[in-house]
Amino acid sequence: MSDGTSEIRVLNASTLAEKRRFMVYDGDTPIHQLNELEFVEGEIFANVWQTDRIARISPQSGKVVGWIDLKGLLSPMYRLESGAVLNGIAYDADRKRLFVTGKLWPSIFEIRLVPKQLK
Repeated sequence: MSDGTSEIRVLNASTLAEKRRFMVYDGDTPIHQLNELEFVEGEIFANVWQTDRIARISPQSGKVVGWIDLKGLLSPMYRLESGAVLNGIAYDADRKRLFVTGKLWPSIFEIRLVPKQLK
């Protein structure tokens, strides 16, 4: 569970009692504004509110192990309203598909993660 800070709380699925909590860091920098969370192949994916980035987080350590950059995914013509921000992550574990969308977005996007090309 996220409350918009840099903390993630792990809850008991049956009782919703808090089992533990941890801070999310990229190096030494805490990552604030964690929003939508999704568990994907052993990692927590969390979008960072008001950005086009999703942090890939180790649930054991709280360390960011990578970033998903979605800049340019949605045409600027759909971003005229300030609330039109990335805010939805869903994972289809059976078919290994990742979907993203946002508030006031006209579409849901199925994306495939590819390694960043170093120059």
